Amino acid sequence: MDAYESPEFVRLFTTYTGNPDAIGRHLARATADRGRGDPLIAATSTDIALYPGDGRAPTVEGFRKSTRGFKEITAISHLGPALASLVSIRTQLGDGSWRDDAERLLIQVKATRAANCMELWRNRIAVGAYRRREQEIADMVDYSCAVTARYLSAALADEDYLNPETLRSDYLAGGGDVDLPVPINHMMVATFFLASLDIAHRMTGWLHAQQIDWSRTGVIISGQQGRPTAGVTWNTSSVATMILGASGRRLPLERMYLAPHAPTFATPTDGDLGEMIALEPRLREIWYGTRATVELGAIMFDGYPRYAPAAASFPDIADPGITEIGEMPVIHSAGDMRAMVTRLRVVLEDPRQLLSGCVADFAAASLAATDNDPTRVVVPGLTGVHYPTGL
Repeated sequence: MDAYESPEFVRLFTTYTGNPDAIGRHLARATADRGRGDPLIAATSTDIALYPGDGRAPTVEGFRKSTRGFKEITAISHLGPALASLVSIRTQLGDGSWRDDAERLLIQVKATRAANCMELWRNRIAVGAYRRREQEIADMVDYSCAVTARYLSAALADEDYLNPETLRSDYLAGGGDVDLPVPINHMMVATFFLASLDIAHRMTGWLHAQQIDWSRTGVIISGQQGRPTAGVTWNTSSVATMILGASGRRLPLERMYLAPHAPTFATPTDGDLGEMIALEPRLREIWYGTRATVELGAIMFDGYPRYAPAAASFPDIADPGITEIGEMPVIHSAGDMRAMVTRLRVVLEDPRQLLSGCVADFAAASLAATDNDPTRVVVPGLTGVHYPTGL
């Protein structure tokens, strides 16, 4: 039996919401009309667009997978999770099914090591944010590939070696019988930091060039950011963190909305902005529709405490007795490896977090402190660290 709906009640319901001619839609349109000349920034997981307002053509900047160097640096970041995945597969299945993946990974690690050199990073990959660090990066990659190949070879020779204890002591953290001059944990921090440094550097330079009035700008971050459960709040989204950093914290948090289900645009090809232009009315409708509801609070409940988005509260884990945290820990300095490696764990275990966002906020803040000059930024796990080569 179908549920009964009173037509009178339904008509009352749809008078306010649920149809194109509802009062709520009229309010959203009025609010959007008021802000038609205001800038709107729309970011997806790979690109950021600026709609200047009043129908002017948008501009766009890619910042992730389609940009140079991203896949190369994150390929090295992923060596740790790749080996941990092999350990987990062996532990769960208890058979030799992990061997094919291990052998395939070993082949690619060796090929990558052979291709790696300072000239590759300086002249071909040529990431602006990595300038003057190319030799350090090449040394880090050579070392990381060498110790990864060493661990894989040992596991393939004796599968009992492939376990959580040896992974931590002989590869990730050190402390075992195998010589490990630099823990791979430090490499993962360095490479995730470098990826974020590059994105933040380019995003900041591009946004500064637009001469944005941040007090009038709306920001909408749409679509899936990393894994399906991640990046749905501003303090778990690396894109949000970097936009805030690029604004010099002048963008009011209350003007940034994360909308995982909002439509996104594909990365433009051959300068074709047609899809982006067609999407602007819908994105403005979503932003201003949200804004319109927010503004009802002051009209309806003046005199009651107002909502104000607060900065993230980062727990301090300087006390070694702390064993559990519910948010990303605060990073005290570029040498605070306890906090940064803890963040590596948090982004794996907290489904709200982006895997690549473990140190994105620290990278953006470090860059902001140097006026967007990446050569002056201390890269944790790389600056001042000697990665021995030729192992």
